[in-house]
Amino acid sequence: MAVSGNRIVNERGATVRLLGVNRSGAEYACLGGRHIFDGPTDAASVRAMVAWRVDAVRVPLNEDCWLGINGISRAVSGTAYQHAIERYVQTLQSYGLVAILDMHWAAPGKHLARGQWPVPDLDHAPRFWSSVARAFAANHGVIFDLFNEPYTTSWSCWLNGCATRYKPARTTVSYQSAGMQTLVNAVRSAGASQPIMLGGLKYSSDVSQWLDFEPADPDHQLIVGFHTYDFGGCNTEACWDSTIAPLAAKLPVITGEIGESGCKQTYIDGYMPWADRHGVSYLGWAWDSTSPPSGWQCSRGPALIKNYAGTPTAFGAGLKTHLARLDLPPLTR
Repeated sequence: MAVSGNRIVNERGATVRLLGVNRSGAEYACLGGRHIFDGPTDAASVRAMVAWRVDAVRVPLNEDCWLGINGISRAVSGTAYQHAIERYVQTLQSYGLVAILDMHWAAPGKHLARGQWPVPDLDHAPRFWSSVARAFAANHGVIFDLFNEPYTTSWSCWLNGCATRYKPARTTVSYQSAGMQTLVNAVRSAGASQPIMLGGLKYSSDVSQWLDFEPADPDHQLIVGFHTYDFGGCNTEACWDSTIAPLAAKLPVITGEIGESGCKQTYIDGYMPWADRHGVSYLGWAWDSTSPPSGWQCSRGPALIKNYAGTPTAFGAGLKTHLARLDLPPLTR
């Protein structure tokens, strides 16, 4: 994969739109000390995705589990975790799927990465991305998504880092954040030239000043990351027209997460055709089952499937049906 102007292209220079799903689990399952993923990641589970005609899977990662720090069991962290992610990426790619590696959960110092902090931490995030970039430097079927959903209020902090305060529980934590420029530098210094995806403010729903604060990238391989839900910001066609469309005319835009409360499909039924018209990519959140053992609850967040054989929820049916109607090229990368 590479960025060419406002397009993502494959090794033959053909335009590729990434239309897929998020495979949540590796950002939290490892914290329990027994599992790296929540549910199966074998070939059969990937074939179920391919049956939906997806061409990309976003894989959320945990900073502490990848680095093997903060007391997480060695059985599911460090080398064990890294090799498991590498094997899953290989499985995805064996079916022609692009993998988007996302630093989803991170935390500063000795705080366990068990949730979404406002901005990446300077303590570990640059080391995380240096390590991930080295591991995948030779693999050009991956994209790096630097931080899941920033929710700082400052674009300057987003770009350059700043002193940040966050209250994860009853204690307020002060830490120095790492700006997106620092993380871009970490990836490039590790010798990786792959495309880099950067979500904006307000849980990646605000990309209104993305171009004004665009990090410098010597390889010119940056992608705008945008998330949209019926309950989030920039969730009207007027906002998409005024904010997302002008960006998509200049740079690739990947909607790293689309979804709807209650596992419904009405909202995404409006967004997907708009994105199709503007060449914008999108990935549904999330390919995780509402049945045990995962047991995702639609009342707490969107789930695409009822089981890992790929039986869709109503929300998932909306995505699956829409992809089936599109005139998509064969899955060749």
